[in-house]
Formats: sequence, C-alpha cells, structure tokens
Amino acid sequence: MNDTVSFGYEEVSPEEKTQRVGHVFSNVARKYDIMNDAMSGGMHRLWKDSFVRRVKPRAGEDILDMAGGTGDIAFRMEKSGAQVTVSDINEDMLDVGMERAMQRGIDSLIWSPQNAETLTFPDAHFDAYTIAFGIRNVTDIPKALREAHRVLRYGGRFFCLEFSTVEWPGLAQIYDIYSDKLVPKLGKAIAGDEDSYRYLVESIRRFPDMQNFKRMIGEAGFVQTKVEPILGGLVAIHSGWKV
Repeated sequence: MNDTVSFGYEEVSPEEKTQRVGHVFSNVARKYDIMNDAMSGGMHRLWKDSFVRRVKPRAGEDILDMAGGTGDIAFRMEKSGAQVTVSDINEDMLDVGMERAMQRGIDSLIWSPQNAETLTFPDAHFDAYTIAFGIRNVTDIPKALREAHRVLRYGGRFFCLEFSTVEWPGLAQIYDIYSDKLVPKLGKAIAGDEDSYRYLVESIRRFPDMQNFKRMIGEAGFVQTKVEPILGGLVAIHSGWKV
C-alpha cells in the first residue's frame, strides 16, 4: 500500500484517512438517511431495491452486509429469511441501524462492528457479501476485496453498489455542477455539516471508474465479474463469484 491515500482531494496517511472517515460518518449518522433522500431525490431507494433483487437473498443463507450502517440493505434482505449480519466500522452508524430495527420490530439481524480490511469472521463463512455506498470510503480497497473473497464460501457471491463515473456527456456536466455546488449546501442545511458532504462528493470523484473497479474485483480472486451501470454510470452494481 502507498504511504498516502486519498481523503477527498487531499493525500493523507492511511491512519489519518481511517480516523477522518470515521469522524465524517459519526457526524452525519443521525441525518444520513434524510440526506440520502434529499441528495438523490429518493432514487437511492430504487437503486437499493434493484441491488437486493440482483443479490437474490434466500432463506437459510448467511449474508454479510458490510458498511451496512443504518440498515437500509439489511432490512430489505431479511424479508427473504436469510440470516443477515450487518457490519460497519462506525458504531454510531450501527447504533442508528439498531434503533431503526427496533422501531420496525426486526430482531433477526446480527449487528457486528467490523473493519472491512480486517474482518474477524472465519474463512468461508458467508454465502453472499454485500456493500452499498461504502467501498469508496475504505482506506485499502484491494485489501477489503480480498477479505470479502476470504469470508465467502465457494460458490459465494459478491455485490457492490457504489457511485461511479457518469459516462453520459450531458448528465456528467449537470451532475458535476449539482455535486460541487448543491450537495455541500444541502449538507449544511439539513445535517449542519457542509464539510462532511464536500468530502463525500470528492470521494466519489476519486473512486476508480467502472472498468477499473471491475478489474480490482477480479484481482481479489473473483470470477465472472460484471458491472451494471445505472443512469449512465451515476451509480453501478458490480458483482463477482468465488469458485
């Protein structure tokens, strides 16, 4: 791993990035879902629905939802009867998720604080690994992908939902203006935190494009890797299999 990594447009030490990302999500945890609605016009709900349909969770499966924070993906998957473990490095996010689960009367989920780069689960433990809007905030992404591969059983599947690089020319320009000018202002107005949302926009810009991230998933050991762009790459669903 390099001596420095990106924190938005800054180059910082890996330790500092981990600490600063943790601070960002602790700051925004309570307003995270409200901000998702405001920033995406509610479309994040449709993206997550599509994502879970691709995962196809089934009764009796063990699924790890990494960076699962406030529970949005886990709540959708637990309806299938799968045993879902929700993990996140940030315990403030997990606290919000557990409170939301209690409000919904959901008591079947397992909540486990975890660092995606150093999971404490044994080898070949899960049938599926999901991560939605979380991988770009990981300090060492290749290491996290290798850990995802390690904890999956043979025949297990990896699915990642993440913002990506918009490839539709007109939409790309509009999105750049929106994310640069409006998202931080929304963060200030709704969550009282402009800087955290400026970082989140910058982290999207620094994330590998769809084909490069697909290559990284393959380098971690996954096969039959695929990418499905949504809205020209505004977001993308990446997947792979462990065989």
